[in-house]
Amino acid sequence: MLAGDRGLTAAEVAERVESGAVNEAKRHTSRPLSAILRANFFTPLNAVIGVLAAIAIGFTALEDGLLEGLKQGLFAGVIIANIAIGTIQELRAKRTLDKLSLMNQSNAKVLRDGEIHEIEPNRIVRDDLVYIEPGDRIVVDGPVVESRNLEIDESLLTGEADPVAKAPGDEVRSGSFAVAGTGLYRAEQIGADSYAAKLVEEASKFTLARSELREGINRFIKLINWLIVPIALLLIISQLADAANWRQIIVRTVAGIVPMIPEGLVLLTSVAFAVGVIRLGARKCLVQELPAIEGLARTDVLCLDKTGTLTEGGMDVDEIRPIDGTDGEGVHEALAALAAADDSPNPTMQAVAEHLREQQVEDPKWRVIDVMPFSSARKWSGTRFTDKGTWLLGAPDVLLDHDDPVALEADVLAAQGLRVLALVTAETASTTGGVAGVKAQALVVLRQRLRSTAAATLAYFKEQGVAVKIISGDSPAAVGAVAAQLGVEGAADTVDARRLPEDPEELADLLERSTIFGRVQPHQKQAFVKALQSRGHTVAMTGDGVNDVLALKDADLGIAMGSGSAAARSVAQVVLLDDEFATLPHVVDEGRRVLGNIGRVSNLFLTKTVYAISLALFIAVGATVAWIAGGEPLPYPFLPIHQSLINLFTIGLPAFFLALAPTFEKAKPNFVRRVLKFAIPAGICCAVPTFAVYLAALAHDGYDSDLPQTTAAITLFVLALVALALTARPYVWWKGLLVGGCAGAFLLVLAVPPFARFYELQLPGAWNTTAAMIAIGSGTAALLFWLVVRPKHLRD
Repeated sequence: MLAGDRGLTAAEVAERVESGAVNEAKRHTSRPLSAILRANFFTPLNAVIGVLAAIAIGFTALEDGLLEGLKQGLFAGVIIANIAIGTIQELRAKRTLDKLSLMNQSNAKVLRDGEIHEIEPNRIVRDDLVYIEPGDRIVVDGPVVESRNLEIDESLLTGEADPVAKAPGDEVRSGSFAVAGTGLYRAEQIGADSYAAKLVEEASKFTLARSELREGINRFIKLINWLIVPIALLLIISQLADAANWRQIIVRTVAGIVPMIPEGLVLLTSVAFAVGVIRLGARKCLVQELPAIEGLARTDVLCLDKTGTLTEGGMDVDEIRPIDGTDGEGVHEALAALAAADDSPNPTMQAVAEHLREQQVEDPKWRVIDVMPFSSARKWSGTRFTDKGTWLLGAPDVLLDHDDPVALEADVLAAQGLRVLALVTAETASTTGGVAGVKAQALVVLRQRLRSTAAATLAYFKEQGVAVKIISGDSPAAVGAVAAQLGVEGAADTVDARRLPEDPEELADLLERSTIFGRVQPHQKQAFVKALQSRGHTVAMTGDGVNDVLALKDADLGIAMGSGSAAARSVAQVVLLDDEFATLPHVVDEGRRVLGNIGRVSNLFLTKTVYAISLALFIAVGATVAWIAGGEPLPYPFLPIHQSLINLFTIGLPAFFLALAPTFEKAKPNFVRRVLKFAIPAGICCAVPTFAVYLAALAHDGYDSDLPQTTAAITLFVLALVALALTARPYVWWKGLLVGGCAGAFLLVLAVPPFARFYELQLPGAWNTTAAMIAIGSGTAALLFWLVVRPKHLRD
């Protein structure tokens, strides 16, 4: 039984909690620990490497003992590294996201025991009376109990942009949000029975959703998976001629298959994204979808909502200017009455009320007939009083005729960067029927607070080639004045959105030419985004109010302010929790770090895959030719331990450092094509000289000597190191130290007998050294020609 308009009592709440009638919509801001462990332990790549390691260990141990078997299975250490690094970084990102999402979480307001209480959404119980005001999301479903001009935007549910007026008895559903008025509704469908659980789940989830970068990597892996099986079979068949050494053949075949697998590429991509989340979290930036980091790095058009983005929250009343012949005291009384009647004041009305309190103007206690709340679509609010008529406060160019002297005066003030509202009386006014019989009474002049960092941030985006479009519901003159103060080009050439063309192509042309737009309606912001996207632009949109939700939702990247409405925060991919617009360049830099570095790392891993596949094919063909000709069987040149050593110092360690390094290169399109244009020639330039010097060393030293595989290993290592050096460009001191350190480590292995014996290598003699140098020289020359010297139009 309900407790009337006082809401539930404490006893009734306790009763419902005990019976389980609670809105248990859990906020999964990140994956649980069990899911993180499963995702990092049980991967197809880990399974393949594990099976290959078991084969290498088992067959080597049968012939040479367990220790030798374990040595050949060292490459399986990458599984442990994948699991440890991936799990640790994702747990760190999980803690960051969970902590930040609590800051971003919007509480619900419920009426209990006659008082409004703020509680977490999952503490709402069935039959609670939920209080809503503009900007509040509907978190559970139920009927309206009380409405004071309540208007609900259901566009996220129905696609209809127009707000829907709600009267007592009308249903409201989670996923919509209030845009005007206030009201109470009863929580009936809660928990799993409402849409709220899904919406809250999506609001701040740790996810690796759609991403061009990850899609490209997945395409690589699918292609490699298709290639590995037939090439591995071909390699095995080609080695069957040496049946007497079948155990060693199997182990060497494993050594040929292992480098084909880009085992660390997915790991390092996930780690790079996760580290980005952690770094941005330290700047109070909540990344609700990880690819958002990548998104802003690709953005070429940034749409900014002036209020709340370029200006700080809140305003100050500069002056209240009565019209000549108007009673100034009566104007102040009317404003005090309007402020007192508005139970959900917007920032403008809050500034007016604060100014009146400072001026010690008290509420005149005018009797209220009806309140018309502010709506961003109408651009005004008002109240009808019993004995004082109807008073409205809103945009001068909406309430007044264009040639009205008061409207012209307001334009002059707005051109100075001030925000101007008209206080008028009206013979009739309604939220649906419009306004008639308007008489101006005063102008309310407000001064907006420009963000101290806005000018520098806008200058940054200009330098980066990102076009900025400033759009606002304010008058074009006011928006242009603010833009001029911030040094925006084209600030004097403003566009009044009320005169925009309806044709999408004409609108797109205008958007390409112009920068400053005023009097923009909520549905027009959405049209702006779609028009820019139709011209191939990647569009980011910032906003903080309910009027920004549609555009935030449709933009390639939605960026909401932390102090903005819950509706805006729920649909944005990035939330600036401290409202600091200057954080956006750091998001761009983080995105560029991820894109640039994963591109480099992909070059390394795919180069390894290409040279491994090429060597396997060369050996298979060579062994087949030797078998047909009746010559000696041609064994694969490397053991798994050799591949472990080469991969460690040309890919494993360097890739980890390169994936997390700072970089400020602009994002480039066509990720897959760019990587393949590097990896294919680089891999072939590594494989051909290695195979050639291996054949020459076999002919010179014989099949029973370790020198051919040592010569081949040195050649492959140095050429892979050259590919690493080319990938690491542009150079800084630590990259030189990294490449030099890897070269020194390999040289140390060759020079120190215990290490050389462990890795089954030896110092080459003069002939082998000369042969290796010739092979390395030819391979390096080919690498430099194809990747550096060749004309740029052939490389891009």
